[in-house]
Amino acid sequence: MTTVAVPAYAASGDSKLEPELRAQLAENRSTTFWVVLRDRADLGPARRAARDERAARVYRAATEHAARSQAPVRALLASRGARFTPYWIANTIRVTGDARLAAAVAERPEVSRVLADKVVPLPKLTPAATLPRVRSGTQNAEWNLARVQAPRVWDDMSVRGDGVIVATVDTGVQYDHPALAASYRGRAADGTLQHDYSWFDPTGLCVDGVPCDNAGHGTHTTGTMVGLDGDHAIGVAPGARWIAAKGCESHACSTASLLAAGQWIVAPTDRAGNIPRPDLAPDVVNNSWGGWGFDPWYSQIVDAWLAAGIFPAFSNGNAGPGCASAGSPGNYTAAYASGAHDAAGAIASFSSRGGGQDDTVKPDIAAPGVDVVSSVPGGYASFSGTSMASPHTAATVALLWSAVPGLRRDVATTRQVLDATATDTDDTSCGGTPADNHVYGEGRLDAYAAVSGARQPSGVLIGTVMAEGAALSGATVSVSGPVARQGTAGADGAYRLALLPPGTYEATVTRYGYRATTRTVVVDAGETARLDATLDPAPVATLTGTVTGAQGPVAGATVRFAGTPAATRTDADGRFGLTAPTGRYDLRVEPRDGCDGVRTRGVDFTADMSVDLTLPAHRDAYGYSCGATTGGYAEGTRRLEPDVPDDGTARIDLPFPMTYYGHPQSAAWVSTNGQIAFGGPETAFTNLAIPDPLPPNHMISAFWDDLYVDELGGIYTGIGTDTVVIEWRNVRFYGDPSQRISISVVLGRDGTIAVHHRGLQGALSDGGSATIGIENADGTDGLQFSYGAGVVSEGGGVIFRPPGAPGPRVLGR
Repeated sequence: MTTVAVPAYAASGDSKLEPELRAQLAENRSTTFWVVLRDRADLGPARRAARDERAARVYRAATEHAARSQAPVRALLASRGARFTPYWIANTIRVTGDARLAAAVAERPEVSRVLADKVVPLPKLTPAATLPRVRSGTQNAEWNLARVQAPRVWDDMSVRGDGVIVATVDTGVQYDHPALAASYRGRAADGTLQHDYSWFDPTGLCVDGVPCDNAGHGTHTTGTMVGLDGDHAIGVAPGARWIAAKGCESHACSTASLLAAGQWIVAPTDRAGNIPRPDLAPDVVNNSWGGWGFDPWYSQIVDAWLAAGIFPAFSNGNAGPGCASAGSPGNYTAAYASGAHDAAGAIASFSSRGGGQDDTVKPDIAAPGVDVVSSVPGGYASFSGTSMASPHTAATVALLWSAVPGLRRDVATTRQVLDATATDTDDTSCGGTPADNHVYGEGRLDAYAAVSGARQPSGVLIGTVMAEGAALSGATVSVSGPVARQGTAGADGAYRLALLPPGTYEATVTRYGYRATTRTVVVDAGETARLDATLDPAPVATLTGTVTGAQGPVAGATVRFAGTPAATRTDADGRFGLTAPTGRYDLRVEPRDGCDGVRTRGVDFTADMSVDLTLPAHRDAYGYSCGATTGGYAEGTRRLEPDVPDDGTARIDLPFPMTYYGHPQSAAWVSTNGQIAFGGPETAFTNLAIPDPLPPNHMISAFWDDLYVDELGGIYTGIGTDTVVIEWRNVRFYGDPSQRISISVVLGRDGTIAVHHRGLQGALSDGGSATIGIENADGTDGLQFSYGAGVVSEGGGVIFRPPGAPGPRVLGR
């Protein structure tokens, strides 16, 4: 690869440039990057406006703020002749330029960050066997519709979603599909078509601006929301109408297209992107896409949708079954994310688990997502994924807002209704409570319970929370009685709980750092009850203890009170001390790596106390486990010739059949990026969490990162009687030639895999940007030792053991 000199940056500007962008600028004279402005528009007034005016208020506030705050940067870019596109939805600018331009932009005081361009993979559609059709009511409904009781809503309540507009940000839609043609907003009653304001394609891939879907994903998710072809019911809300923005080029979504699509949702335009009409904004938007881990890049868009009163439905991700696998934007607190369950109500193995931003419970709810039949271009197909689950939730909101028009644009109360009427499903394997956990969220979606609950005679509870003479924001107000509901006090301390059936409630007000208070309140039908509360600061105490695992004390584990900022780490002997306000908490311990499992335990923390915790061993579904391995670093004895090209692979024939996930392997493909694949020459320089269905699969990630083998390094092998050594010796990081690492993998005849690291040079060598772990052939199972976590130390190692293998042992020389 050719490199160019990168100019020296002033310290302040250099710190704003994302390392990935600096690497790109080092390799390319020009690249695309994103300039993120420091200030955000004040959308508070829009949130308080009348519901039909909220989108217009958001549009006006955001566009005016963007024009004002971006003016100096736009002027700089124009003076340099740079190509750029400003966005108001997230106060950001897309720029194409070189390193000098990026440095100049980063020096501007109004600029917060300068980020590399990115692509968000679209979750793969997993073909599935079609289940037998379930006849329900007057409609020949699919099993998934019967599971959420949608036909009962149509038949018993005569509610089908009429008057509500649902939108999709996806791969597009076949607008003339028999199940979707009649419900497209761009089709008039006489059959004529006007695509402006009902269709937007920022990708430019659809011919003549006519809606299309080149991947099938968007047509499938839209069908689950509104699809109806004669007596073939595939949509939860067949009376609603749909519009769409093509935010995904094909099986991946560019940042530019997703931002443009998110902007269009608040203020739809004609097909050319002109003459915005916020009065034509949809009510609900479904987003069956997302990335891995927590990334706040789309948060301003979701916040703008909320301010406009648009319900933000998201899939939670397909990175399960591991805990802490929920992906962004679904794991934002502001997003409403759906996990996936099957026809029996069991959670799907691929469905991502929480937690979310600020340790919130994710997913929010679970919906059908296995073997779901819906429309695809040219016909129908059955697919699986949380992509299939989220449209059920989005369409249930359409049913709710059609049945109870007073709920329309009231996202907070709608969330309360969905939460309160979900079928509780106990699974605390990833934390939480039986009624609200990181596997099912609040439970399984029930459209009939949601609509019937919202239609009951009800009242409203309002109030203000104070502390030490001032309004207290962020306090949680929970009520139990005829129903259980929960709300949060805003910046002014005020809260509002609507749609409460009449009766006597026990109301509890809590906030971290304060003593909880509980009072009784009576709510009458058609009336507004008031309950104000004043909280006193809680006393402080210290919790001490020791964390141990299968191999003894666990160092570097995070010990936290879930849902609070109180957290600490264990020392080298597994000991910790945590000082925090007293109260009732869930004590959560998260190990530094993936060899031990997560442990959650409730504690009544009323005074200084001590508690010791033992972490369970972490195994994947097949039965692999891992642990620290001792012994020396194993070196290879023969350098691979010729050198493996960058991002390339080399085949190695194994001297014995090594069993990997139950199947003997006779050959392995070694890549420059720290991977060993068994299924063929697959590799990628962009690492993902494990497991993941996206390729590469069937691999060992010894240190999966963008590595580069130059003249100072090499890949070596060593063949023994019962072992094969594969070594990356003194290889450098592609983005920073000054940082290097050596990695050794020992493959055992008994199926064990030992990984060691040494020669660490630079901050990247600790694994903070790498993936270490193993994965099966289709990416549905795997054991992740670390992902984006700095757990690698000089001379350290990890051994992966198949089920039945002996315990800790020494490998190496």
